Amino acid sequence: MDWIQQLAEDKIKEAMKNGDFDQFPGKGKRLQLEDWSMIPEELRVGFKLLKNAGVLPEEMQLSKEMLTLQDLIRACQSAEEQDRLKRKLTEKQLRLQMLMEQRGLSKTEAYTLYEAKLREVGQDSKDTQAKS
Repeated sequence: MDWIQQLAEDKIKEAMKNGDFDQFPGKGKRLQLEDWSMIPEELRVGFKLLKNAGVLPEEMQLSKEMLTLQDLIRACQSAEEQDRLKRKLTEKQLRLQMLMEQRGLSKTEAYTLYEAKLREVGQDSKDTQAKS
């Protein structure tokens, strides 16, 4: 341990002894740790900033919009409106696919693990479109 780390440790121990940390909210409660292991290391800080700001990454926003469009297609009565919604859904699916390829996310361990599930969701979407 170098002298800066030792100095920091000493200051922390002194503050703990003086009770300087006792007034902090959450004292004595377990920390809510997040598992970022499935997100590529170079994207973690950006994703954390977006999450703290309440903003979804574009691929998550697209997925959310796609689910909404699927629900709207199922509930829609008008064939003309269904066609319009299906075109929008196809655009979102293509944009998501392009994003995944551009960002190299389709080559990550997480994508490899969940690829089958993602394809299944995509197939469900196509089946929904075909039935409509």
